[in-house]
Formats: sequence, structure tokens, C-alpha cells
Amino acid sequence: MIRAPAPQPPHLAMRLGRMGIPGLIALVLNACAWVGDQDPPPPAQPSFYRSLAAPGATLDAPTAASMISGYRHNNGLGAVEVDPDLMRLALDRARTMAAHDKLDRGASRDFNKSLAGAGFNSKKAVENISAGYHTLAEAFSGWRDSPPHRANMLNAGANRLGIAAVYSPQSKYKVFWALIMASKDSS
Repeated sequence: MIRAPAPQPPHLAMRLGRMGIPGLIALVLNACAWVGDQDPPPPAQPSFYRSLAAPGATLDAPTAASMISGYRHNNGLGAVEVDPDLMRLALDRARTMAAHDKLDRGASRDFNKSLAGAGFNSKKAVENISAGYHTLAEAFSGWRDSPPHRANMLNAGANRLGIAAVYSPQSKYKVFWALIMASKDSS
């Protein structure tokens, strides 16, 4: 009895050729993503949990606007969007407080002029200032749980915001916060 030779597995080039371009791309991407016996990288920490009590830490303003907009939506109000002029004003407020190591609504004397100069009605603008919160999540929760701060975040006339967190290593607070919400229309 003559036996036929056992079938040989296809040559590697033939197997790769049968995969087609999409299959090859997937194979290469998987090979690049997974190296040997290493564990996959941990998922990135959400920016609202990132500590801002460190040199070079930056606040994620679009995430802050999204959080506040979601909260407003849950309370029947419209969204707010990041405004570059309000961002600049909030940063100035937070920097001034950090420089003086003190929470102070009057820290920038020209605040109302600056708001008006940027096209905002200063009489309808609201502001939350605070210090000591190290993450956006902490600041948001603190404001939400404080009746006056919550009222500011739920200001029905606001449609824009500026938010800043400034690290101050010499301060017991470590991080100073300013949130300004206003409406672009000056009515």
C-alpha cells in the first residue's frame, strides 16, 4: 500500500497573501500594540481625575464644559461652551489669587471692565472661586454641593464659560480655581 504524503501547511507567504491587505494591516497593528509577554498599557486616567497640584499640570477646559453642560442638561438648562476671552479672565483671576495666596473676589479690580470689553454683561456674569481642590472632579463636586456655587453653574442666562486652575506650590491650598460663566450677548 502506497501512502500519499501528508499535506504540508501552506507556506507563510501564501498564508499572508490570502489574508488580503486589511488582514495584513490588522496583523501588523496587533504586533505593534502587543510586544512579547508585556502587559497591555493601563487605560489613561480620565482628565477630570488628573491632579492639578503639580508643576506643568493643565486643566482640560472642554471636559469641564462637558461636565457642567451635562449637569445643566440634567437640570433643564442649555449647554455652555468654552470661550477664549472668559478663559483668559479666569486664568487672570486664578493667577492673582495664587500670587496673593488668598481667595479674593476683588483680586482683579478691572474684572467688570474686562468682562464688558470682551462683550459680556458683567451684571449677568457669575463666578465661582475656590482653592484646595486638586482635581476637576473635586472642584465640580464641591461647587455642585455648595448652594451659591451650584446656583452659579445653573445660571439660566449663561452660555459661555472660562475656567482655570493655577498650581501654587508654596500655598497650603496648592491649587486656585476660577470659573466664570456669562452670556455673549450683552443684553
